[in-house]
Amino acid sequence: MLKTSLPEIGAVRVQGPDAVRFLQGQLSNDVALLTVDVSMLAGLHNPQGRVIALLRLVLLADGDVLGLLPRELATPVAARLAKFVLRAKAKVSDASADSETRTLPVLATVSEELAAHSAAARIAAGVPQVYAATSEQFVAQMLNLDALGAISFTKGCYTGQEVIARAHYRGRVKRRMQRFRTLAPATLAIGDTGKLRDGRAFRVVEATNLADGRCEFLAVAPMGRDDEQADTSAPGSVLDAESLPLPYTLPD
Repeated sequence: MLKTSLPEIGAVRVQGPDAVRFLQGQLSNDVALLTVDVSMLAGLHNPQGRVIALLRLVLLADGDVLGLLPRELATPVAARLAKFVLRAKAKVSDASADSETRTLPVLATVSEELAAHSAAARIAAGVPQVYAATSEQFVAQMLNLDALGAISFTKGCYTGQEVIARAHYRGRVKRRMQRFRTLAPATLAIGDTGKLRDGRAFRVVEATNLADGRCEFLAVAPMGRDDEQADTSAPGSVLDAESLPLPYTLPD
């Protein structure tokens, strides 16, 4: 076990005999497979399949699950989940105050993973995060959650499941998160929109500035020009950027 200070990380805690069963009906991954030894990435979606938040789930004990996420989303996510508890024997709370000093016994491997996941590390790993600026902007597959093992297509129903399953079974996802690096100094912020030189519109998921002033970023954009006509009306300026590889293969 490890205690560490990560003030930018918030936490939503779900406690009670039905904690896992309750989350199973709310999140995209198979929460029933969560163990004390391994954390799990899962998405909370709206009925249209758009990602409200991404949570790194940690099983603290039987009936006690912690979901780590950006602190700015902890309170609204806890409030949203609490609305759906109904008769389930589960209590949802914003545990961000506890997570700030890690008085909760979070596994060392999870804490180290989070501590290492600066924006630059997430971009290199192709792992998205959702913030207030991008909440409910992207369908799950647009953030490559299927490639990252954050979606179960066999566990049954959860909020947004129909839209996400339809995108999986009926055809290729035309817009996905990709990795880019600008060719000249530039500054991009999460949620910014613009156009690549080839006309493809993009929205920034994560961005970081390099030592030479250039920007490396993850953005959702069409996979190729054949997937979407050049959009001359897309907001934002034209950006010269090169594509960089992701460390995983995207589904066909």
